Amino acid sequence: MPELPEVETIRRDLLEKLKSALLREVVVLEPKYLSKRSIKKEDLINLRGAKLKDILRRGKQLAFLLGESALIFHLGLTGSLIFKENKEFETFHSENLKHLILLLLFDNGTLLFKDLRKFGHLLLIPANSLKSHWENTLGPDALSVSKSSFEAILRRGKGQIKKFFLNQKNIAGLGNIYIDELLFRAKINPERKVESLSLDEIERLYVEMQDLLKEAIFLRGSSIRDYVDGTGTPGLFQTKHLVYGKRGRPCPICGTLLEYKNLYGRGTTFCPICQT
Repeated sequence: MPELPEVETIRRDLLEKLKSALLREVVVLEPKYLSKRSIKKEDLINLRGAKLKDILRRGKQLAFLLGESALIFHLGLTGSLIFKENKEFETFHSENLKHLILLLLFDNGTLLFKDLRKFGHLLLIPANSLKSHWENTLGPDALSVSKSSFEAILRRGKGQIKKFFLNQKNIAGLGNIYIDELLFRAKINPERKVESLSLDEIERLYVEMQDLLKEAIFLRGSSIRDYVDGTGTPGLFQTKHLVYGKRGRPCPICGTLLEYKNLYGRGTTFCPICQT
């Protein structure tokens, strides 16, 4: 968490607020956070005076195009990016500054980057190398990948399907929540081998993945613990979860009690009857 729907929701929120905004100041509140990620404070401060051209996303990563640079955020488990207009930020209580890593002060407001558990990542690279960086480190984006590309990737895939989707170099954007939900909707057991999937099952996975992600974005993501959107508001898609976080409850289709296993260090909930 956050996964693709949450990150896309944040992207849309922030782009609406910050497109063409001028970055006036950068305030680093956790220098150690930067040093552990090989980012120089001075390089971030040198972004001052740049206009925000765009905010792009691939998988769970966001790239802020500031002048000739791309500032990439991966929110990890508990990261958040919240925009506050100038008047809102002026009334902030000191308690609200807890766990803050970075402040980006634009001419129309302030962007706050928080990371409670500090599992997120920051990267600053030239904007013209962003495309190659993402192509070398991430698979195609789960929301924009074509059906033919998706089928080809799964045809070449090996190993258990849940592990396959957790690997962001295969398909970028899905994490524990949406993999469990996707596999249930597609009626695929999380321990099935990718190479055992039929063409019909792969096509079903693709259709269900697109529908699932679009619905989750429409409802502004899933707020389980820490996630809030770009304005600080929780999402609503958690009310639509069918299996995630529901172990021991009846399957919404057949009524069998949902099973739970720890697969690859991730809690996994599924129906032993409906998911073959």
